[in-house]
Amino acid sequence: MSNSSLLQRSLDAVWHPCTQMKQHAAAVEALPLVPIARGEGVWLYDFDGRRYLDGISSWWVNLFGHCNPRINAALRAQLDELEHVILAGFTHRPVVELSERLSALTDGALGHCFYASDGASATEIALKMSFHSWQNRGFQDKQEFLCLAGSYHGETVGALAVTDVALFKDAYAPLIRPAATVPTPDARLAAAGESSTAVARRAAAALERHLERHHRRIAALIVEPLIQCASGMAMYDPEYLRLAREVCDRFQVHLICDEIAVGCGRTGTFFAHEQAAIRPDFLCLSKGISGGYLPLSIVMTTAAVYADFYHESTSRGFLHSHSYTGNALACRAALATLDLFADEQVIENNRLLAAHLGDCLRPLSAHPQVRHLRQRGMIAAFDVSSDDPAFPQRFYRAALAREILLRPIGNTIYFMPPYVISREECELLVARAAAALDAALG
Repeated sequence: MSNSSLLQRSLDAVWHPCTQMKQHAAAVEALPLVPIARGEGVWLYDFDGRRYLDGISSWWVNLFGHCNPRINAALRAQLDELEHVILAGFTHRPVVELSERLSALTDGALGHCFYASDGASATEIALKMSFHSWQNRGFQDKQEFLCLAGSYHGETVGALAVTDVALFKDAYAPLIRPAATVPTPDARLAAAGESSTAVARRAAAALERHLERHHRRIAALIVEPLIQCASGMAMYDPEYLRLAREVCDRFQVHLICDEIAVGCGRTGTFFAHEQAAIRPDFLCLSKGISGGYLPLSIVMTTAAVYADFYHESTSRGFLHSHSYTGNALACRAALATLDLFADEQVIENNRLLAAHLGDCLRPLSAHPQVRHLRQRGMIAAFDVSSDDPAFPQRFYRAALAREILLRPIGNTIYFMPPYVISREECELLVARAAAALDAALG
């Protein structure tokens, strides 16, 4: 098979996500689809043998490289035992083992796991669970939610309620029951001489003022710990999480940590919220938890929340399900992913790798059109000063021409490579990104 034959078949039959399909149409050669035949490590290969360094882990999911031998072997073994069984009234070993191991990673603070397929579903589960928990406890007025300005928590109708990115939300506004927003602690908003910690405290003070007035109606605050990814990799100080936990406790508001993108070691600790020395009431995981292999999401919560639903009445139980809940293959992929963390000192090695990535990127801070070069663990980003609305697509094309996959968010160029990237591949990734930047600007 050739690139061109698969490309045309895809254009005829597949509706691609988050995409204006006309831009990929055969008559518009400026933004062609990229047919991928196989993957190995950090590299993707098309049908004509051209390769691309996956600098964004295929939408932030691929932690340990494409076709990882250990995850492959775990899935092959699981295929010979059990592919799936209904999780209502039944259970199986992978889902039990995964739940126990995730709970242990929170020191038992989040001891109950509820399973779904994707990040937006995890968001909706956490919102529903928070609301229903308060209802079961007799707090009938707690029916509203709070999110940060610029937040992103998924694109289903329920998740859009706590998403504050106009591109995703505005078209569906009539369907949405929107949440209130409070200021973001984005460190890029610092005034002259203001530290990122001071920005975090200022935003937390605004949260406190809001809850003083409205806490009786608010069920939960939902945040993306440390990095608001879809709004341009907005990074902030852990102090905000610490203060938010304190304020939520004082005003009886649940704290939901959406670690769908930033969990599983991305920020330098396995869970991002650990850097603030807190635990949330709900923790949402997806993307990297299965190593980028299979759709899986998990909502973890406390024994106290679980107890709010433990009752003789079915109506007081948590009323949510989907057919593939706790899929055995997906859970096995997640267990293999956790095995890699446990056996290969991933967090420690990532700190060294992140430092090298930062060293590679540092010269870019002198570029006249680069702003706010920033990094948190294995996520790095910078903003590009350009008024040209075509800049993101031009950069994306220029990067592909240089055999690297980087997909800007507006004028923000970010790096989120698989953890198996070598030091030499980091250097290549950054050098070619710099060349693509100059080409796109030129």
